[in-house]
Order: sequence, then structure tokens, then C-alpha cells
Amino acid sequence: MDWEKTLDIYFRDLEKQDLFSGVVLITKGDSQLYNGAYGYASRPWKIKNTLETRFDTASITKLFTSVATLQIIDQGQFDFETPVIDFLGLKDTTISKDVNVFHLLTHTSGIGDDSEEEDGEVYEDLWKTKSNYSVTNTTDFLPQFIHKPANFPPGEGCCYCNCSYVLLGLMIEKVSGISYRDYVRENVFANAQMDYSDFLRLDRVHENVAEGSDPIQDEAGNVVGWKKNIYSFPPIGSPDSGAHVTANDLDAFLRSVAAEQLLSPELTMAFFSPQVHYREINNWTLMYGYGLKFYLDKAGEVVCTQKEGINAGVSALIRNYPALDVNVVLLSNLEEGVWDPIWVIHELLTPEEANL
Repeated sequence: MDWEKTLDIYFRDLEKQDLFSGVVLITKGDSQLYNGAYGYASRPWKIKNTLETRFDTASITKLFTSVATLQIIDQGQFDFETPVIDFLGLKDTTISKDVNVFHLLTHTSGIGDDSEEEDGEVYEDLWKTKSNYSVTNTTDFLPQFIHKPANFPPGEGCCYCNCSYVLLGLMIEKVSGISYRDYVRENVFANAQMDYSDFLRLDRVHENVAEGSDPIQDEAGNVVGWKKNIYSFPPIGSPDSGAHVTANDLDAFLRSVAAEQLLSPELTMAFFSPQVHYREINNWTLMYGYGLKFYLDKAGEVVCTQKEGINAGVSALIRNYPALDVNVVLLSNLEEGVWDPIWVIHELLTPEEANL
């Protein structure tokens, strides 16, 4: 198959229509099957994206939080059954004292989220009445969810929850004695040779960073302008969202975990294993692990595993095909950038599999 020709024609067409701006990387082991950069890192200045451009990854950041949590479990500082509220010493919350680390990692805690995205709430709307620049530390997130009613008792359901990873971030800070961001820099990014990854403030100047924006459309669907995303989420990444990475760094992260460079063999295996049932969708059974989401076929075999992220002006996805030893990384500074391309790539990789 001519990967370069097939995919480059596809992405160039999306680029012309302003439907994709970002980078694509497909690797098999130590080899690259495909890489490409499209669209603008800075739309006003017409500065092109490159493979060295750093992108906001939104919720892919949860993978770094998950690995950091599992590292601390490896150290014996707490375990999967540790009660979270007691461990953190939080008082006067609606969060059940039965919520433990396993529940937080697997989205089975049932705690109320700051934005119930599965119910159609939009994260960006949080900042209509509250300054996003007032939320920079992990503890700053607590008032947004600790008094909300639970969605279900812990362990009795599965619902994607951003704030469960905020609580994990607080646990990491309590054990390590340093900020969540510094812990990840020192123990995840450095150990995985993610040399260009960091938590970057929106109100600071940084090199090689894509600016997020989305089209403004009129009633006929014509693009009449572009909206920046600088007021759509907090100004710096947190345990649930917002780390900036390159495509190569994100690929290196997943391969470093698989190579047991960040976790013990036992927890490496656990990280790459489905843990709880999430939902059925068309021909797939979806399950959550410790941060990753797994796509199982009708025979119960894992076809691929992934983590995705979405915010205003941001969409990102990393997917692994274990039987092929193939990683796919898509990073975009458009909210709708990566969702159609991943399934085009999926069909190229696994033409025998049904699509969603």
C-alpha cells in the first residue's frame, strides 16, 4: 500500500477545506509508516504546523496522570482500594467515602463532574460566569464538583469523569510533596524521553506551539471568521487535561510504557488491559482500563485501544493496534480535526474490520 500517496491526498483535501489542521504520525515498532503536517499552527500569521509543533492534548493528559498514579502504587504509597476522601482529608463533600483509586482510574466512581459531558454539558460554558484564569492549581478545581450529587454509587456504573483525575492529581501531590505538573515532568516525561512535552501557560510565549481556534459559521454553514480558544479552559494544564506534546513524544510515551520503562511488569500489563465494561456501540464492546479505552470485537478480542481528547480548538487521539504493533497519533488545533481521519486510517490498517 502506498501510505504516503493515499493519506497525503486525503489530508491535503481536508486541509483545503479547513477540516484538518495538525499532524499525523503512524508507527510500527521503531519504523514510521507515515507522517504529515497540515494547516496552520498560527492562523493569523500563516505559520505552518510541523512534526515539531506542540499541541494541547486535552484529555490525553489523563494517561500521564494514570501512569503517575500507577507508579505510586508500585511504590506502595497507596493502592487501588485506598479510600480517596479519607486519604486526602477532604471534608463536607457529597463524594462517597467508598470511592477508591480504582474507581477514579476507571470512571466508575459515580462522582458528579464539573461538566457532565455525557449529558451534553459543554466544558467551555463553565467559564461564562467564572474567570478561567482563577483556576491554575489542582485544588482550585474542587469547588466545581465536590458538592455535586453523585450519578451512581461507586462501582455500580461507568460514566466518563474529568474530575476523578483531578482527585488523582491531588493524591499524587500529597504523596510526592511537589506539584502534579512537576511530578509528571520528572517521572513521566523525562523517563519516556518526551523532551518537548510540558505544561504550557496560555498567557506566556512558547516556541513551536499550535494556537487553537475553531471556525465561526453563518446560517448557511459558510465560514465567516475564527474564534480563539484562550477563554475556553484554564490557562495551564491539570491532571485531567491540557498537557502540550509533539506527535513523536506521544508515540514515545506509549512505547515507553509498553517497554516497562515507567511501570513494573505487573502494572504495565494492567495498564494495557481492559478493566470495566463501558458500553456497546454498533459492532464494538467498549471497555475502560486505567485511562485507556478498549475496542473489542464480537469475539471479545481487543482490536485497538486509544485515548482521545477534545476541547474548543483542540482534538487529539492516540490509538494502538496491539496485533499489528502500530500506533496512530493525530493532533489537531481544531475541535473537529481528528474524528473522521482516525476511521479512514482504521480502514487502511484493518480493512477486514467493520467501522463505526
